[in-house]
Order: sequence, then structure tokens, then C-alpha cells
Amino acid sequence: MRGKASKTVLSGAPLLAVALVLVACSSPQGSGPGWTAQPGPTVQPDTSERPGASGTSSPSAGATPSATGDASASATPQGAATASAWKTFSDPAKTVSFELPQEWIAQSVAPEEGTLPGALKIEVKKPDGTYIAALRTGLPPSSAECPEGSRRAYTVISSVPVDVSVTGGEGTIPPRMVFRVIQGYRYFGSYGITNVVGGADNQACELRNVVRGPAGKGDWSFGDVVSLKAFAPDEKVAPAKAFDTLGQAGDYTGESSEFANVQRMLMSLEIKN
Repeated sequence: MRGKASKTVLSGAPLLAVALVLVACSSPQGSGPGWTAQPGPTVQPDTSERPGASGTSSPSAGATPSATGDASASATPQGAATASAWKTFSDPAKTVSFELPQEWIAQSVAPEEGTLPGALKIEVKKPDGTYIAALRTGLPPSSAECPEGSRRAYTVISSVPVDVSVTGGEGTIPPRMVFRVIQGYRYFGSYGITNVVGGADNQACELRNVVRGPAGKGDWSFGDVVSLKAFAPDEKVAPAKAFDTLGQAGDYTGESSEFANVQRMLMSLEIKN
């Protein structure tokens, strides 16, 4: 079992299309300490993003969300029990690989319409079919308008640096594995890797779990959803999360074994030529 995040590399060359079924190379590992997002010391942001609105509910004492923006280290991987055995999944061309718990299932499916040529989508699920996350490549850049009246307060609950190299891509912050919540009639949360700040002064219309790629190659995403918004009462929330308070969201990142496993999986991603 690795003791630190694996290096993630994205080259400027187009990603090769992968087969519909990935080839899994299992390498079970013994039980023992794994990764989770336990609260750590809050440090100063390493970009120009500054503290902003973070809702009104107080987080629980066991997990401390940060309102200092996407670039603040509000959580650090620390030793904790997670899945007892892990395997490495990769496509036949060895263009992508990542670790996942032994019992989870990864499968290539058809990308959504509008993705660039060569795009891929890999879904990760539990044995009972519960959706966990998806790796997507070849995503077209998004620049949707966000009128001031449509903005909602959001809070960065967990933010951990990811060692990633993006040739030609320009983000607004160094890449991070984040869990952020946006405030609507409830607090809606989502996890993923991103190098894009949600919005100025912790106000946004949507939070995008994307890493900007080279021009013409598209962005990529590894998380539960590509974009998180404040849902209406009659809209389906899943696979995003919903909480009554910020404290509940903090408890999820600080105490949930599912989140610990997801964090390790996302941070193990490697994308090659």
C-alpha cells in the first residue's frame, strides 16, 4: 500500500481511445493504515483567492471545513483504516491507471455527447452497483455565465494537493483533490480533482471538478460529478451528496471510510501518452 499520492501526468499528446472493457491487473495488498481526510492545520492560500461566504451552520468539532477557498489545505491524508486490499486498473493501451479497492468495479462506458475525439469515460462502482466516481477525458472547456443574482455560497470542506503535471493546460490554482459544498435548500457536496477555483469570494453558480488540459485536447475530470450546483427540491441530487449542516459534510470527509477510499483512488490516477 502506498504511503503517499502517486504522481499524475497528462501529456500534450491526444489520449488514445480505450476498449469498452478495461483490463484489470489486480495486486491485492495487505490490510493496514490507509488514507483519509482528517482535519489538519489551515494554511494560507497559495493563490489570490480569499476568504468568503461559507454558510451559517457551524461544523462539528471533529471536522473543520475551511472557508479560505479552494487553495487552502483544510485536510491532509493521514493514517486510517480503509479497504483491506487494493488493485490497479488500467486500459489495454496503458494510457490510464489508478488504484481502487479490490471489491470495487471499474468499467469503460460510452462518453457523453459533445466530448472530443478519443475521449473516454470509466465508471467506478461498488459490487451492488452503487456509483462512486467516473474518469472522463476530452471534455470541452466550459465558460458558462454566472450572473450575480444566481450565485450561491460554497465552502471548501477538504482540500489536498495533488502532484499533477498538465502540459499546455492553465488552471487558476494548483491541482487539488477537493470536497466542496454549495448552499441551496440543503448543503450539496461533491468530490473530485480540480485546478479551477469555484468562484470569487466563495460564491459560484457551479463547482466544476475538472483539470484544464492542453488547447484542443479537452479537459479531464475524476470525481463523482463534473459539475455541482445548488439543486432544486424536485431535482435528483445523487450521485452528489446532500447534508442538512456543514457539520455533517465535515463528518463525511473526516470519518467516512468511503471518502478515505475515494481520496486514495483519485489521487493515484496516472494518465500517460
